[in-house]
Amino acid sequence: MSSGKTIVWFRRDLRIEDNPALAAAARDGSVFPVYIWCPEEEGQFYPGRVSRWWLKQSLAHLEQSLKSLGAELVMIKTQSTLSALLDCIKATEVTRVVVNRLYDPVSLVRDHSIKEKLAEVGISVQSYNGDLLYEPWEIYDEEGSAFSTFDAYWDKCFNMQMEPVSFLPLWRLVPAAGTVERCTIEGLGLENELEKSSNALLGRGCSPGWSNADRALTEFVEQNLFDYSKRRFKVGASSTSLLSPYLHFGEISVRKVFRCVRMKQILWRREWKSQGEESVTLFLKAIGLREYSRYLCFNYLFTHERSILSNMKYFPWNADANHFKVWRQGRTGYPLVDAGMRELWATGWIHNRIRVIVSSFAVKFLLLPWKWGMKYFWDTLLDADLECDILGWQYISRSLPDGQELEQLDCPQIQGSKFDPEGEYVRQWLPELARMPIEWIHHPWDAPLTVLKAAGVELGLNYPKPIIDIDTARENLREAIFKMWEMEAAAKSATSDQMNEDVFDNSDSIKTSAILKVIPKEKSSCLTYSSNDQRVPSFQNFNNGLLPRKRPLPVDEEKLHMDKPNKQNKEAGTSGREDLCSTAESLASKRQKSTISTSTGIISFTVPQYCSSSNGRPFQDHESSSLNLTWHEKIDLEQTSNKNGVLRQ
Repeated sequence: MSSGKTIVWFRRDLRIEDNPALAAAARDGSVFPVYIWCPEEEGQFYPGRVSRWWLKQSLAHLEQSLKSLGAELVMIKTQSTLSALLDCIKATEVTRVVVNRLYDPVSLVRDHSIKEKLAEVGISVQSYNGDLLYEPWEIYDEEGSAFSTFDAYWDKCFNMQMEPVSFLPLWRLVPAAGTVERCTIEGLGLENELEKSSNALLGRGCSPGWSNADRALTEFVEQNLFDYSKRRFKVGASSTSLLSPYLHFGEISVRKVFRCVRMKQILWRREWKSQGEESVTLFLKAIGLREYSRYLCFNYLFTHERSILSNMKYFPWNADANHFKVWRQGRTGYPLVDAGMRELWATGWIHNRIRVIVSSFAVKFLLLPWKWGMKYFWDTLLDADLECDILGWQYISRSLPDGQELEQLDCPQIQGSKFDPEGEYVRQWLPELARMPIEWIHHPWDAPLTVLKAAGVELGLNYPKPIIDIDTARENLREAIFKMWEMEAAAKSATSDQMNEDVFDNSDSIKTSAILKVIPKEKSSCLTYSSNDQRVPSFQNFNNGLLPRKRPLPVDEEKLHMDKPNKQNKEAGTSGREDLCSTAESLASKRQKSTISTSTGIISFTVPQYCSSSNGRPFQDHESSSLNLTWHEKIDLEQTSNKNGVLRQ
C-alpha cells in the first residue's frame, strides 16, 4: 500500500461497497472522508423535506460504517464547497482529492469550477464512474455522434461489451491525520423541529442506508422480479422495486443492480421461463432510462430550464396559480389524479403509473408549465432525482425528439378503470369517496343523485366538481398547439428574412439531423491531468441562448487522435460547434469561452412565489392516450403503440 493521503469527497455515493473513489483512495494510502453540505449552492434545487430526511438517515448509516472500518466521516456545513475543501486540504496536507462523478447540469458546472480552482493550487482531482453503466462520452453512433432517441441509445448500450469492474471488500481504512471544523449530523440542519414529527412517520416504511439497499435489491430480485412484467401496471408499492431512492443517493451501485438482474435473466432463459425473461428486459429498460437521463443532461446542459425541442418554447402555457394549487392539493375533481397527489404529499412517493397520470393532467388538461411540475416533484418526492425528473417531464410535454405526442389526451376516468379497476387506491386516499360503488368511483359526476346520497358524497361540498371537463380540455389543448405552430412559423419566417437561419430543433429536423462529432482540443498543461478526468461540455455556444443543432459527445481523445487524425484536422476550423473535452483540457479555454457563471444558480429559472410549495417548488405534467402509460413504457418490448415505461423504478 502506498503512503499517500487522499480526501474522499462523498456526495451522492453514500456506500462502502462498489465505491470506485473510496476504493482508489484506500488502495493508495490513508483516507480523509468528508461530506460537505452547502445549502446556498443548492439554490433552486434545494432538496425537499422527505429527500433531506432520507439523506440524513443515509449519512448516519455511512458514518457508522466508516467508523467500523477505522475512519470517521467529517461532515461540514458551509457557504462554499470550495472553501471547505481547501480547509480540509490545508489541515491534512493532501495533494489529491477523489470523487465519484455527477451528471446533472448544476453539478457539472460546479464540479468543473472547483476542479479548476484546485488545479491552480496544485491539487489533483480524480473522478470515477460510480453512478452509471456507461459514461455519456462512451456512447455514440457509427458516425461518432450523440444519440437523440432512447431506443437507439439503449440498443447501442446493449451491443457494447461491459468491462467487468470489481473492488475488493474494504476491511480496514487508514485514517489521514488532520483536524477541521466539523459538525454533527444534527448540525447540518437537514430537518428542522417542525419537520421532525412528519418525518417520524417516514421511518415506519423506509429504511435508508447502503446495507438496507442490498436487502431491498435481494428482496425484489427473489420475490417480485419474475412477475414484474404483469404487476407493474398495478398501482401500489408492491409492483415496483422501490430502489429509486437508494440509486439516487448512491447507496447501491447501478452495476450491482444490473448484474443481479442479468444473472436472473440468464437463469430463467435456461429454464425456458419467458415471463421472467420479459420482466428482466422491461426492468433493464427502466435502468436504461435512468442512464439516458444522465446522457441527455450531459449533452444538453439547459434541460432543467427549457425544452430540448426548440419549438416548444412557443407553446402558450397557462401559468394559472389557482389551477396549480388545486392540482397540488388533489382537488381537481378527478379521483385518480386527486388520490395520487394526496399520496405524494402524505408519503413522498407515488407509483410510476400515477406519476404519469397526474403529470399528464397538469400539462395537457390544465396546460401548466412543465417546469412547475418538475420543481414540485423535486420538492416532494422521496426519490427526487433531477436527471430522471427532467427526462420524464420533457417526455410528457413532447419536449424530446421521441417524446409523447402532444395532441393525445387521455381520460382519467378510463385510466382509473384500467389501473385501479376496483377503486381500492382511490378509496385509500380519498376517504370521502370510500362508499362510492365501483361503477362510479372514477367519475362520480356522472353518478345518479341517489347513488351520491347513499355514498355521502356532495359534489362541490365534500368533494369538488371537475375543474375542467374533458371536451373543454381537449379544445384548449388543440388551440394551444395551433397557436404554437403559428408562432413557430412566424419566428421561422422572421429569422429566415433577417438572418437566413432556421429554427432547427423542431421534432421533424431532429429526427434527421445528426449531432456534431467531437473534435478534441489540444491538451493544455495542467497539474491534474489524468485518465480519471471527467469529460465536460464546454459552454461556448450557450452565449446566444440557442439550442445547438448538433451536440457533440466526448470521445477518448487519444483514440480520436490515433484513428482520425486527418478528419480531426479538417474539422478543426468548423465554427458554431460545442466541443466536449476533459476537465483538465478545458482549464485554459473555458475562461475565454464561457460567459456562464460558475455558481449553482446559473442555469436557473424563476418560479413565481405563488406557485411554490413549502420550499418554493412547482410541478407540471400532461396526459395523452399513449401517455396513460409512462414514458418508460414507450420502449416496451413488443414495440407496440402502447408505450409501457416507468418514470422511476
